[in-house]
Amino acid sequence: MKKISRLVLASLTLSVFFLGACSKDTEPEEKEYRVNGTLQVDGRERTYLLNLPPTYYDGAGFSLVIAMHGGGGEAIQFESSSKLTEKANAAGFIVVYPEGVKSTGLLKVRTWNAGQCCDYAVNNNIDDVNFISKLIDELTAKYKINPRKVFATGHSNGGMMSYRLACELSGKIAAIAPNACTMVVTRPCQSSRPVPVLHMHSERDKNIPYQGGYGDGPGTTNLVLPSLDSVFNVWSTLNSCGKKGEIITSNSDYTFKRWSACNNTANIEYYLTSDGGHSWPGGLPGSAMADPTSTVISANDLLWEFFQRYQIP
Repeated sequence: MKKISRLVLASLTLSVFFLGACSKDTEPEEKEYRVNGTLQVDGRERTYLLNLPPTYYDGAGFSLVIAMHGGGGEAIQFESSSKLTEKANAAGFIVVYPEGVKSTGLLKVRTWNAGQCCDYAVNNNIDDVNFISKLIDELTAKYKINPRKVFATGHSNGGMMSYRLACELSGKIAAIAPNACTMVVTRPCQSSRPVPVLHMHSERDKNIPYQGGYGDGPGTTNLVLPSLDSVFNVWSTLNSCGKKGEIITSNSDYTFKRWSACNNTANIEYYLTSDGGHSWPGGLPGSAMADPTSTVISANDLLWEFFQRYQIP
């Protein structure tokens, strides 16, 4: 009987060991902080770059920031120009840079289907909302991420995609922080809950002018872009904000407006800078031909301060 008991005990011990080895909280033998991942979605192989902060293996319940490149960009380019990984490593959050689909043209330009924009992704009806939804599921299952603290940001076409996610995936996105873009969804936005919005823009941005109208960049020359005032009116209504468009700061560097007293404190905040252009504030120009970046605000500092206030109820 003692021999049988020892065998049973040994079997149970091995079972517990192997079950523990399968847990996402178990530390691997070799720590990995950078992942070039792939995901099969709608018959396509989708790609992303994931960065874990230095504190990842000692902590739990991390926030995830989804950072989407502009039209024609890619993960490594947006990581470099935004410098968001530097902020993530210092502040201790996880950042993932998903990639839009490549066009079949000579330049293989990557774009997002944000509604009316942009190019290949729209023309081929790519379901990027489904891609991001499945990416969130994949990452929250594999890594120590708090599913109530998943956020979206993006530049230009990637910022437009942030707005679409807020409209259609608000059950998984706690807040958004789009930059240098507008909202171009093709049907009325109907988020299932109030979504906090932080928007950053330059008054010198001619690719996507803040007043609306035609832009002068790829994908925007033949598209009438909504003004940002109209976008904020939509979200002010969706979030049931009691105080609308209050000017908090106005000087020669930037204007800061806020919509507050909203349901679930889902405020809308808007920074319009007098410098910069169609670029990431506080970052680096996206290319040799790109606009200069704003030096009066830091997108990374603003978005992280904003995101830390929120989680999905």
